[in-house]
Amino acid sequence: MTPPLATERVLSTLNQDGTRHWIHPRLAAGRFLRGRKVVGYALIAMFLVLPFVHVGGRPALLLDVLTQELSVFGAVFKATDGYLMMLLGLIIVVTVFLVTALFGRVWCGWACPQTVYLEHVFRPIERWLEGSPSQRRKLDAARGVHGRRVLKWLIYAALSFVLANVFLAYFVGVDRLATWVLVSPLQHPGGFMTVAGVAALMLFDFGYFREQTCNVACPYGRLQSVLLDRQSLIIGYDTRRGEPRGKPKKHLPVIGERGDCIDCSACVAVCPTGIDIREGLQMECIGCAQCIDACDAVMDRIAKPRKLIGYTSQDELEGKPRRLLRTRTILYPVLLAGVTGLFVWALGGETTQVHVERAQGPIFVELPDGMISSQARIKLDNETDEERSYAVHLSRAPDAKLRTPQVTWQVQGGRSMTLPLFVDVPRSSFVHGKRVVSLRVADDRGFARIVEVTLLGPEGAVP
Repeated sequence: MTPPLATERVLSTLNQDGTRHWIHPRLAAGRFLRGRKVVGYALIAMFLVLPFVHVGGRPALLLDVLTQELSVFGAVFKATDGYLMMLLGLIIVVTVFLVTALFGRVWCGWACPQTVYLEHVFRPIERWLEGSPSQRRKLDAARGVHGRRVLKWLIYAALSFVLANVFLAYFVGVDRLATWVLVSPLQHPGGFMTVAGVAALMLFDFGYFREQTCNVACPYGRLQSVLLDRQSLIIGYDTRRGEPRGKPKKHLPVIGERGDCIDCSACVAVCPTGIDIREGLQMECIGCAQCIDACDAVMDRIAKPRKLIGYTSQDELEGKPRRLLRTRTILYPVLLAGVTGLFVWALGGETTQVHVERAQGPIFVELPDGMISSQARIKLDNETDEERSYAVHLSRAPDAKLRTPQVTWQVQGGRSMTLPLFVDVPRSSFVHGKRVVSLRVADDRGFARIVEVTLLGPEGAVP
C-alpha cells in the first residue's frame, strides 16, 4: 500500500512520503567559506589541545563528573557553589540572547561543533572518496558493498574514536582517560564502555544522522521567533531585486521586467540543510553562508551586482534601515554587565566555603559535672590552590566551652575537610532541646566567617 503524500511543506530532510531525503550538498568556494574554514580549523585545534593545557596546576577546562568540580582557567567551582554556578549559567544564557539578537545564528554556521566537524572534517572525506553529489547519489542507489564507502566508514570510525576520547577528557581528565584507553578493558569495563558508547554516538551523528541534528534535535532553530527580531542579522534573499525569477533565454524577447535571479538553484544545491533560501527565513537555516558564495559566483558570471543573497535583516529586505541600538540590544548588555559584575565579586570574595553538617552518632552526652557536651560538625572547602591553616573559636558564648581534637587544621588547596567539634554548655541553656551557638572560622590568610550551629540536647533531643 502506497503511503499518502504530504500536502504541505515538510522538513528538508524528508520526502513527501515521509522517507529520508539524503542531502549531498555541493561545495561553493568563496570568501565566506574561506573565513569559515579559518574559524573552524582554529576551533578544532583548540578543542584538541585544551585538555592538555593547565592553568594554576589545573586543567584549563574540566567538568569533572567524578569529583563534581568545574575548572575554568584556574577557577574551581564545586557542586556546593550553587550561587556561583547560577550566575555562570545566567552569563551564558544572556550572552546567547545578545549574540543572537545582533548576529542571528552565526554560532550555528560558524562555530557549532556539529557544523564545524561535519562540514570541515567528515564531508570533505566523503567528497574525496565518493566524488561529486551525483556520484554519491549513484552509490546510494546501487546495491552491494563498495570499497570506497567501506573505507569511508572505517575512517569515520577512527575519527569518532579520537574525538570521543578528546571529548571525554573534558569530563574525566586526561590522566584518567589515558588509563581507560591504554589499560586492558577488563580492568575498567565501565570506562571502556563509556568511550565506546560516545564514539558510537559520534559515528551515528556524523555518518548518518547529520543535518537532522540541526533540523530535528536542536531546539535553537525553534527558538528563532523568540531570540530574533526584525533587525537581527540573517541570511536573506532580496525578492525586490530577484523577482520575477527566470532562466535567461537567447534569441527570445524579454516580456516584462525580469529580476536578477536566473533560477539556477545553485543556492539550493549547496545548502547543507537542504532548504531554498528564496522561500524566506526558515527554521532549518544555520547561517553558514554557502548560498551567498554560490549566488555571488553566479552574479559575477552574468555581470550582475553581488548580494542578491546576503547577510541582512528582515527590515532591510523590506527597504528599512538597520538599527544597531534597540530595546533588546540595550537591555541584554546591561543585564550581562550586572550579572558578570556579581559573578566576579562573588568569585573574588570567597576563598573558603563553610557548611554546617548534621551530627553523626551520639548527638550529646551528659558530663560528670552536669554540663551537656553536644556534637557540632563543620565542613571546610578550601577553594584556593594553596594550603590553608584553619582555627575555630566560640563567639559570644561565655557559658560555653569548645573542645576540639586539635588546635588548627591544615586543608590542602582545592580540598575539603570535616571538623568534629564538641561544645559543652549548661543543661539549663537548652530550650525545647535546642541551643544555638556562634562559631568563628578563620584561616591564616585573613579569611574569617561566623556560622551559627544548632546544638541538640536534653528535653526533646532526637538521638
